[in-house]
Amino acid sequence: MKKISILLTVIMFLVSAPSRADEGMWIPLLIEKYNIKIMQENGFRLTAEDIYSVNRASMKDAVVIFGGGCTGEFISDRGLIITNHHCGYGMIQNHSTLEHDYLKDGFWASSPEKELQNPGLTVTILKYMEDVTDQVLEGVTETMGTEEREAVINANISSINAGAVKGTHYNSMVRPFFLGNQYFLLVNEVFRDVRLVGAPPSAIGKFGGDTDNWVWPRHTGDFSLFRVYADKENNPAAYAADNVPYKPAYHFPVSLKGVKEGDFTMVFGYPGRTQQYAPSHHIRMLKDVIYPKQVEIRGTKISIMEQEMAKDQLVRIKYSGKSFGMANGWKKWIGEIQSLDNMNGVARKEAFENEFSRWVSFDPPRTAKYGKIFEQYAEIYETYETLYLVNSYTSEVFFSNGAEAVGLANNFRRAVEMAEKNSSELQQELTRLKNVAAGFFRNYDVNVDKRLFVAVMELYGRNIDPEWQSQAYKDLYASCKGNFDEAAARLFPRSLFCDEKKVEALISNFDPKKVRKDPFYILASSASALLDSRVRPGLSALDARLTALNRLYMAAQMEYGKDKTFYPDANSALRLSYGKVMGYDSRDAVYHKHLTTLSGVMEKDNPQIYDYDVPARLKELYRNKDFGRYAVDGDVPVCFIANNHTTGGNSGSPVLNADGHLIGINFDRAWEGVASDIMYNPRQSRNISLDIRYALFIIDRFAGAGYLIDEMTLIE
Repeated sequence: MKKISILLTVIMFLVSAPSRADEGMWIPLLIEKYNIKIMQENGFRLTAEDIYSVNRASMKDAVVIFGGGCTGEFISDRGLIITNHHCGYGMIQNHSTLEHDYLKDGFWASSPEKELQNPGLTVTILKYMEDVTDQVLEGVTETMGTEEREAVINANISSINAGAVKGTHYNSMVRPFFLGNQYFLLVNEVFRDVRLVGAPPSAIGKFGGDTDNWVWPRHTGDFSLFRVYADKENNPAAYAADNVPYKPAYHFPVSLKGVKEGDFTMVFGYPGRTQQYAPSHHIRMLKDVIYPKQVEIRGTKISIMEQEMAKDQLVRIKYSGKSFGMANGWKKWIGEIQSLDNMNGVARKEAFENEFSRWVSFDPPRTAKYGKIFEQYAEIYETYETLYLVNSYTSEVFFSNGAEAVGLANNFRRAVEMAEKNSSELQQELTRLKNVAAGFFRNYDVNVDKRLFVAVMELYGRNIDPEWQSQAYKDLYASCKGNFDEAAARLFPRSLFCDEKKVEALISNFDPKKVRKDPFYILASSASALLDSRVRPGLSALDARLTALNRLYMAAQMEYGKDKTFYPDANSALRLSYGKVMGYDSRDAVYHKHLTTLSGVMEKDNPQIYDYDVPARLKELYRNKDFGRYAVDGDVPVCFIANNHTTGGNSGSPVLNADGHLIGINFDRAWEGVASDIMYNPRQSRNISLDIRYALFIIDRFAGAGYLIDEMTLIE
């Protein structure tokens, strides 16, 4: 009886789920066809063309890719963008010094001239998207091998892209959807003059820090403001003093009406990656093998950084971005493990796969086409699991904020090869390395690196089988007999790569022999050689097999659930999700309400804990009840939750009400449903959003920057 119950639940969960109003990341071009009726039944008062149109200004024109991994949105006709504080964190950090610590004190440009430029930061606006599946697959046959198939597809995509942008300043890309069963062309306009306008202090923008990350209730004022500039024709341009604020085709009206439980909500943004249709083999690998090891090493690195940041203000500025970036994934993995366990995630997938297999077996043609899918998955993952772990863990140790100077040394491998071959492009490479080194040392402390080195070397020896360890590491282990404190004391003074002046001198007078003798370069090149020769070729071959098998399995799932409407996995393309404001049952006898307030901020106030040290000005406003027009029942709303389906990349996404007005900024998910990238849990999957009224309150009453609110279109 129990097996039947689980099976029926899984079938409803995995096949029927896309018809619900809460789950799904939908393609805006297809909203009219698949979603608008359901949205309107749930309270939405606009049309599909209000959301996405190529014939007139629509909401899509106000939603942007901010940088490389977040979403932002226009909130004025003068190019003003709001996104998350954590999305702007790197830029805020780069502008911070001991004299002008914008992370600690916040930043507000009092005039356009005071707005700060951010080299390398881009804002990308979708012009249109188009289904190009037939064009991409033209000439592809069922009998083709993987390499031949990919060659035909890549040639078709190149032709499509060239035709799409010919005679324009746009760029384009073709993205696979449904794991390669469908393709869409995305044509974009990219702006490169993006300036920092305003950001609250981290005590507001990052309030609760890593402690509250992925947790509800939340009291974080997670927003920052930027402005897009263009040339006088409103076209993208490199930074120039005479550029003018960009005039977007559409900007979101900002609502002061707020939210109540049951209200319709819509999130419009650029979700990064989900794996809703992955087989049980993949989920088991992540949950039982990869995530636990990554949690351990990330947790160790974060702990070291935070200990050193607490001792020194300059170290805090240098390592805040690194620590925050690592902590986000670290805590998410912990939550995903727990959430998948609580949902019996692997068992649910296996039950679905058993029922799917029975359906396949009832029909000989289906059996011929789909009958060996899970047998092939089992065979692939037997090897894939090991290679995946070695690849990810080796990178964590040597290259991804692990042994930091070793990671810097790895950047010099190409220059060494070029110098030894007398390449004419060596000087260009050295110029690149000069910029890399400058960025590295701006956020580097040798004492922190020594501690990181010792810790990650010990973990590498403990968690990676000697068969898969690099030779240089094994030599080092033998020479120091596993005493990496001794190894650090010996190697750091000998290496060029933990001393900025030595690296500058090396680049000015480059000697490849000197680099090859460097102990950190030896460690870096040995680890890279291991990955390049033994690990990544195997992974690449298995990835190619998985790509073909995943495509087949996705097609099979859609055939199996042919009466249902499927949504594709997230792939950093513009998507829409919709649902309602609602609380949830967290655990036995614990119900979480949908809204938090400024009173909750004050309840958490603790000057002894960095994450909860409320700024004096905010306390003063609270004591005096100086809330202005942002007060509701004698308090200020701070954050709210809804059951919109979101993931990484949705950070900074606009949260809109039934009239398409901005009511919040999406920034996180609740802990209990954090595994929604893999398996959506309707009872507990909740997206966390900053109530826009709190952002306006901070801008106006806290920062005295009401001139920025004057730019906005307010709905009262």
